[in-house]
Formats: sequence, structure tokens, C-alpha cells
Amino acid sequence: MTGNAEIDATEKDPAKIGASVIEACLAGVPASPGVYRMINASGDPLYVGKAKNLRKRVSAYTRLARLGVRIGRMVAQTAAMEFVTTHTEAEALLLEANLIKRLKPRYNILLRDDKSFPAILVTADHPFPQVLKHRGSRARNGDYFGPFASAWAVNNTLTVLQRAFLLRSCSDSVFASRTRPCLLFQIKRCAAPCVGRIDEDGYAELVDQARTFLQGGSQRIQRELARRMLQASDDLAFEEAANYRDRIRALTTVQARQEITIPGVGEADVIAGHQAGGQTCIQVFFFRAGANYGNRAYFPAHAREDTLPAVIEAFIGQFYANRPPPPLVLVSHRLPNQALVAEALGVHGGRKVRVQCPARGDKRSLVARAADNAREALGRRMSESASQHRLLDGLARAFGLDGPPDRIEVYDNSHVSGTNAVGAMIVAGPEGLMKNAYRRFTMRGSGEAFAPGDDYAMMREMLNRRFSRAMKEDPDRTGGQWPDLVLVDGVAGQLSAALSVFADLGIDDIAVAAVAKGPDRNAGRERIFLTDRAPLTLPTVDPVLYFIQRLRDEAHRFAIGGHRAKRRAGVRQSTLDAIPGIGARRKRALLHHFGSVKAISQAGRADLEAVEGISRAMAQGIYAWFHGDE
Repeated sequence: MTGNAEIDATEKDPAKIGASVIEACLAGVPASPGVYRMINASGDPLYVGKAKNLRKRVSAYTRLARLGVRIGRMVAQTAAMEFVTTHTEAEALLLEANLIKRLKPRYNILLRDDKSFPAILVTADHPFPQVLKHRGSRARNGDYFGPFASAWAVNNTLTVLQRAFLLRSCSDSVFASRTRPCLLFQIKRCAAPCVGRIDEDGYAELVDQARTFLQGGSQRIQRELARRMLQASDDLAFEEAANYRDRIRALTTVQARQEITIPGVGEADVIAGHQAGGQTCIQVFFFRAGANYGNRAYFPAHAREDTLPAVIEAFIGQFYANRPPPPLVLVSHRLPNQALVAEALGVHGGRKVRVQCPARGDKRSLVARAADNAREALGRRMSESASQHRLLDGLARAFGLDGPPDRIEVYDNSHVSGTNAVGAMIVAGPEGLMKNAYRRFTMRGSGEAFAPGDDYAMMREMLNRRFSRAMKEDPDRTGGQWPDLVLVDGVAGQLSAALSVFADLGIDDIAVAAVAKGPDRNAGRERIFLTDRAPLTLPTVDPVLYFIQRLRDEAHRFAIGGHRAKRRAGVRQSTLDAIPGIGARRKRALLHHFGSVKAISQAGRADLEAVEGISRAMAQGIYAWFHGDE
């Protein structure tokens, strides 16, 4: 069930107006589990909450005297409410977590960094399974092992799998086209099933051993390999014994890297938090098959008055919203609704999930270690944040700004004689680089026919597109997407180009500066061009200069990356793509048969017709394409 109510109130007190809106909604709110949303006058979500009894929970917002300052401010901004009923409170908790992740309401505790974790996939859709790194949905048929905390951990494990079990990593198309063993076979990292160096039964045995290893049976596999090594040595098969020895060494290497192994913790996540200075760090350790798969730190956004157990509980809901939970979750603090969280995770994962806050023993030691990591990570972040604030203060003083900027946007472009031109915008703020706000612009010359390589025109186009869109999508500047300072890479010409765009758009309250490289492009001798001021040169030892250099170099790196990707995409275009009737399949068949476009262009009609999928008419068309009217 969904509901929506709005009210026009004439009282002057915003809190009372918001409370009257909420009270008007109560008539249609059932006394059942569900999720409610508070929405402001612009239609943006303010808060998403869940309740066992919606009517009772929502009515609490109408008693203003009992609300804190922050919640009172939220109620004052509420212009409408929406409701969704659920069968159980656990379903409400799951729905709440999904809505928070999607809507990112201002007054909720938010998990800001929620990147997917890599896993290892052993495929099951080929007679000779492939082992590879995997991210995203688990749609392909096979066995998935993970998650791993980082791509580095996955790559190391894949290297071990290749050395210890000689499994192939090539794609199915490469496998099918091989006629001789590749380099991985030569360096003893693949059994070369593609060319018959191992039969299907022998390879299946290697795959079974790899699965056993990934499921925690490395010691058993190691003992079996040791037995075979000794047997081969006794039979004077010294080369075979050496192969077993190398595989055992690979297994020993990965076992030595697994720093923490706790008996009784087979598959579990350890979640611990530390809070200081109104900020929180949450560390997540991953244990799979009794081995440590790494850890990652998170810094959720929340109000200063939110307690650590409440932050951890909100974090868990959002963290597992798009990934399956393990059978055991160990937490550093008892959660306000621990039994409900366990029930909701069980519903989401389709199996029983235990959420425990251990008080003693090995599990408590494990949680304590995760909490220590959280405390150290938060200390480092707060130190970095303090340094960042000092740099922003210094930047404001050097540029004559009213105060330290909350959002800095830096613009640069990259091209070769005007070809494959790409513009780039990077963003920085009090927390450092904001990579989720980076943008690239493919230069189209829209609005003006600029000459190839005209950097001024490219800068005008990029800024015009960026701020025209900002004026359309966020004219009131309430979305936090407008910068306080714009830096452009270049000299006075680029600054003039930027100012002309702002003048055309009627924007006169954003500070703009251009950063020019020093003579002979020497770092440390940059000149900074400001509006209505002489060019500024900062001392080479000034940390603010180094900060500006880092921003400029990051913009340059991001622009060059886009330009190179565009150029590589152009290089990948083949002459064959222009021939009518030649698609990816026929192009691949021609290149596999002849080896190069040049050889195809020199082939006769009969040779072309011999290629699989090329008919006589198609062969005639290809020949005519390369030879014209001959």
C-alpha cells in the first residue's frame, strides 16, 4: 500500500507546518510494518525509515517538544510523506536499506563508498573450465569464490591457481583458435588443454583440486601433492617430481599470506567500528573457507549525534543490499535491533544468518583486531582531512576568496592536432578528490566551428555544456553540484575563454583562475592568472602550490586517459568494417584465415571463397572493394 498527503499551512513556524503535514497523513497510515519517506517541497527525499507499526512511529514526529534539533529541522522541511506497507518488519528493513542506497536521503546514515568486490569464477559451461576474475552479477554458470577485498588479492590467488593447478585463463575463443601451446604453458602456468597436452579427465582432476583449495582444503591438497612428489622421485621421474615441488611451493606461498586464521570461522564477515570527532570508520574483514580474504575500510556519512551501534546497523543493511551475506556476521557492538537484522539478512540470503557480538575467545580477538584497524584508519583519515582543510584555507588566502572552497572543479583537454579531442573535469573538496564527480566531454564543436586544436574554443564548449546543464538541472544551487572555484589549465587566454562563458550565462559569483606551467614547463614556477589581478607566483616551497600542481596533474591525467581510450577505439576500427556485409563474425573468420588485412586485400576470389562463412557473392564483393574495377 502506498499513500501520499500534502497540506497548505499558513502558520509561520516551519516545524509546526511540517508537523501538520505529518499529522494530516496519519489518517491513512495503517498500524502495520512498512517503510515511510519524508519529502521536501522540491520533491527530494529527506529521510527513509522503517517501522513495525507505521502509525505509531510516524505519529512520534508530530510531538515537536520531544524531537532533537536535527530531527526538528527535518520535520520543518517535510512537505509530503509516502508509505509502503510490508508483511513483516524484516521485509521493511530490507526495503529501507534498498531505498536509502538508491535515494541517498540527506538525513539518513549513508554508505558512500559501495563498490562491488571481485571474486574468482571457475566456469562450468565448457569441457575445460576457465578460471578468471569476476565482478558484477553472477549470471554465468560456474562456481564463485569470494568476495575478495581487493583486485590485488584476487590476482595473487589467480597466480597461485595457475602455478599450483595449471588451469587455463584464456577466453573460449582464444582456446578454440590455438594450434600450439602459449607462453603460459612454457612457464608452467597452464596444462595446455587447448592443444591436447592433457585430456579432459586429467584436467577435471586439476579443476577439482582447485575447487578444494578455494573451499579451504589447501592442506589436504598439499599432502596429496607431497605424496605424489615422493612417489615420482622413487620412480626416478625427477622432472615430474620437480613439477609437483613447484606446485607445493605455490600453495605454501599463499598460505603464508593469510595472516589470520581462526578455528571455527569458516565463512564469516567481521564488522567493527570506531567513532571519534563526530566521524566513524567501519572495517570489514572477509573470511572464506577459513582463510582471510582481506579487509576494507568505510566512512559512512551520518549526524554527529548518531551512536556507533546505530551506524553499524545502518551500514549492515546497505552493505548487504546488493550482495549475499555469509552464514556468520561478527560485530564489535551489540546492535539496537540485532535479532531483526539477522532475520532480514536470512530473508535476503535465503539461508539462516547469525549476527553475533562475541564477548570472549578467538572470535572476540578477531573483532578487537578489526576495531583496532578501524581506529587507525579513522586517525589517518582525520589527519589527512585536517591537512586538506589547511590547504583549502591557504588557497582561499592566496586567491583572495571569501572562505575555503567546498568544491573545486579543474578543467583540461587533450588531443593530437585537434583529433580525438576530449575535455575533462575533476573535482576536489574538503575530503580530497571526489572521483565519483569526475566527467569527460567529447569535443563536438557545437555552437561554433572551431579550428582543429583550438584550445580556447574547446574550453568554451566544455564550460558552456557543463554550466548550461547545471543551470537547467539545479537552478537554485541546492544540489551541492555548483563549484566555489573553477581552475582551468592554461594561460590568460583560457581564463578569458572561461570568463566569456560565465558572462554569456549570467554567472558572476564563481571564482575562476588559470594555472599556467612555468618556463620550459618547469614544475614549481607556475603562474596563476586571476580575474582583475596581476599573475600570481607562489613560492616553490609553498604547500598550496604543490596542492594546485596535484589538482592540475590529476586533471591532465584524466584528460589524457580519455583521449587515449578514444584513440585506441579508433585504431581498433579495421578497413574491413567499411565493407558492406562484413560483420564481426566474418571479419574474425577472415583475419584468422589470412592473418592480416593486407593479406586479405591481396587474396584472390577463390582464396576468399575458401573462408568459412564467405559465399561466392561475398568473396566477389570483398575482392571488388580492394581492387575496384579490375
